[in-house]
Amino acid sequence: MTGDAMRTLRAFYAAEAAYLTEGGEFEAMAAYLAPDVVMYQAPSLPYGGEWVGHEGFRRFVAVMGENWDGLWFDEQQFVVDGERVVVFSRGRLRARQSGRTLKTSLLQWISFRDGLITEFRPYYLDTSAVSSALSEK
Repeated sequence: MTGDAMRTLRAFYAAEAAYLTEGGEFEAMAAYLAPDVVMYQAPSLPYGGEWVGHEGFRRFVAVMGENWDGLWFDEQQFVVDGERVVVFSRGRLRARQSGRTLKTSLLQWISFRDGLITEFRPYYLDTSAVSSALSEK
């Protein structure tokens, strides 16, 4: 599973970055998501809450796209344990409204089943910095 999880995750991340940065297609991301996928986001964020299934995930990335118009990973480190991957990501996001680029890092706990992603649990370094970048004019 280790190789499958990493192949799936890397392909998903590439599709996600293309979606946010280049206007890529949702279906390119959905190909790596289980039908019952769940995205958990910190409640304090504009896109906070639980986003369930492909349709929930579609709504989540739409809200992300309303808030951010760029996503770049500068560093990623992975710890794989069977059907779970912990990812440390350092990167940049550009806020659509303010144009501000936020440099930040986060950890993600990602679960897999049958080669597809079933769950994302991101843990942000600083959710207030994320909110601030989105609210500045």
